[in-house]
Amino acid sequence: MENKTVTLTVDGVTVTVPADATVLDAAREAGVNIPTLCYLKDVNAIGSCRLCLVEIQGARGLQAACVSPVAEGQVVTTNSPKLRETRRMNLELILSNHNRECTSCVRSGNCELQALCREYGVDDYPYDGKLSSEKYDDVSPSIVRDNSKCINCRRCVATCNKVQGIGAIGVSGRGFRSEIGCIYGESLADSPCVYCGQCILACPVGALKEKDSIADVYAALASGKHVVVQPAPAVRATIGEEFGYPVGTSVTGKLATALRRLGFAKVFDTDFGADLTIMEEGAELIHRLQNGGKLPMITSCSPGWVNYCEKFYPEFLPNLSTCKSPHEMEGAMIKTYYAEKAGIDPKDIYVVSVMPCTAKKFEAKRGELSHDGLQDVDAVLTVRELAKMIRSAGIDFRRLPDSDFDSLLGESSGAGVIFGATGGVMEAALRTVYEKLTGKTLEDVNFTAVRGTAGVKEAEIDLDGKKITVAVANGTKNASNLLEAVKRGEKDYTFIEVMGCPGGCVCGGGTPIVNATDRVYIDLKAERAKALYAEDAGKPVRKSHENSEIKAIYADFLGEPNSHKAHELLHTTYAPRAKYRKHEA
Repeated sequence: MENKTVTLTVDGVTVTVPADATVLDAAREAGVNIPTLCYLKDVNAIGSCRLCLVEIQGARGLQAACVSPVAEGQVVTTNSPKLRETRRMNLELILSNHNRECTSCVRSGNCELQALCREYGVDDYPYDGKLSSEKYDDVSPSIVRDNSKCINCRRCVATCNKVQGIGAIGVSGRGFRSEIGCIYGESLADSPCVYCGQCILACPVGALKEKDSIADVYAALASGKHVVVQPAPAVRATIGEEFGYPVGTSVTGKLATALRRLGFAKVFDTDFGADLTIMEEGAELIHRLQNGGKLPMITSCSPGWVNYCEKFYPEFLPNLSTCKSPHEMEGAMIKTYYAEKAGIDPKDIYVVSVMPCTAKKFEAKRGELSHDGLQDVDAVLTVRELAKMIRSAGIDFRRLPDSDFDSLLGESSGAGVIFGATGGVMEAALRTVYEKLTGKTLEDVNFTAVRGTAGVKEAEIDLDGKKITVAVANGTKNASNLLEAVKRGEKDYTFIEVMGCPGGCVCGGGTPIVNATDRVYIDLKAERAKALYAEDAGKPVRKSHENSEIKAIYADFLGEPNSHKAHELLHTTYAPRAKYRKHEA
């Protein structure tokens, strides 16, 4: 069937676009960026902010470009004096009930509303009024909501409901009385929220942010404790954006140097923890295959996904791998294996994880992830928080020399690196499972069938004559669709990878925030993942079980994968959680 197109003019430029395009799409095709605030590509197009207004010849009044369909021969004007003045007035109206403490706002300098006000010369507030809401929710360990800064764009609502399928945030009231808030209870801690933080990435202003842990980390560094840090695989592929590097630039060496400059006693690498996870998870899968264990086995690396499973699909908890996530495994090893080797009392060790994920803050506080009365991880910083620390310390990130991570828990394989991309955990596991199950060398380690950013990926893998069916779910909503198909008996898998965030950790809720307009032109998921796959390809060792430090930790400390000691330190269990619970005072 032939695709239909229409031809129109935008500011005198003739463009041809698909017949189902909007005027906003056509403008961008013509090289014109119409301002937007509520619009988020493929997520939210409701025309509520009234900033994308345009003049369409023959139409009654001004039209919202994000919801106006194109038509053959249409003539569109986007930059008339009337439009500029209308947009300016609409910005002033938005500011009339907005908390304007911009200098102390977490989004100052990277706020879409602030940028548009500068662009349109908004420097006074003729419609100054009362804040629409002053609700401040900081009860959850991961996400803070400040409704005094909310502009009612509903991008967070669409992301939580449409993209993630969670439904923790919604709208109450109508017109000027409408308010964004928790659908159940007064706090996100009372709600179905899984703390993925995708709402933070969607918010154009500072109404949503991560729970700040910087003060806790600075206090630990000043306390005399032995403070150890470990960055996740996705951090090296994202933190460069905070310092002007193009999206998808790997800055591994500079990252290690920056962490050392901040004063951490040891700079280890969560990629080592990822390799350790593969050893345990791979052995667990083989055990289930050979001993009739619960299948499909489902990965447990993503805390947003684990929380989602506990709340929405508790019947699949027996399918979850019992493995802790990589940074929790590494935290456990730091406070046991490393402590023993270094002669340090575990009580004097403080473990900081730098994660692309806001759900990791919640995960670090789980009682299940502790040993001998000590949490495996003491504090979690997002990529954005680490960038703040680097800037406040006066460190010129771009001029830093490259350095390596510290030994003992710092070596990694290429398999550990790709954990940060959707499909990466599956591929890493298959590299090891193949060789452990067959006893043969895997010549081509690239399982490209599980790569890419599709919502659900499926593949049949031949393990030297034994075929298994695997699937990768990209985000919680896709996970729900996949699990429902399993429940209905329509799908039968051996092994499933689930990442709570679309695109995997490289697009986690703690990664650098890219404004809505730039997200139209940049495929963040694909570009950030490229950095990890490139680092994997350049590694001399690309299989977790060939990591020399992994071999050493089993020989010196753990014994065999899935041993009693390994289970005691590296595995855990999970239990159902109420979707709508009341937090304890």
